[in-house]
Amino acid sequence: MPQRSNLHQALGLIGWLAIVFVAAAAGAIASVDAASFYRRLALPDWAPPASAFGPVWSALYTLMGVAMWLVWRERSAGHLRLALGLFITQLCANALWSWLFFAWRNGAAAFMEVLILLALIVATLIVFWRINRLAGVLMVPYLAWVSLATALTWSVWQRNPAAL
Repeated sequence: MPQRSNLHQALGLIGWLAIVFVAAAAGAIASVDAASFYRRLALPDWAPPASAFGPVWSALYTLMGVAMWLVWRERSAGHLRLALGLFITQLCANALWSWLFFAWRNGAAAFMEVLILLALIVATLIVFWRINRLAGVLMVPYLAWVSLATALTWSVWQRNPAAL
């Protein structure tokens, strides 16, 4: 199979980063009011400050985009379609969580959805690892953060039944 040109590689990276940041923007639309809403909630002592979420998510979306680009570059990989499907599905689930929690303020649905997101991330990470180990490693911080977000979603929902 012929090698992809450097321009094609660069455009692929830009494309995957654009896709993940479009998903980020879709979630951000639902989160316009998130910082003030978050401050009004009863939070556990271990909850990150609202100011941490933007920088952490920016870094995670960048890592996700690079990971998908590394997988995309493996044209002959056996599980490439599965990897692509899982990645896009988990990205949509990621954006949906913000709508469920911040826009629609449905704690139960947000918690159930974040469990699904967590499972999708694990599946994506495993498939990525099989195709390109570095891509799998780049998904580990995302898995760790969403694990924290899962516990936080449960805790906040339980502490704030009237708000969620």
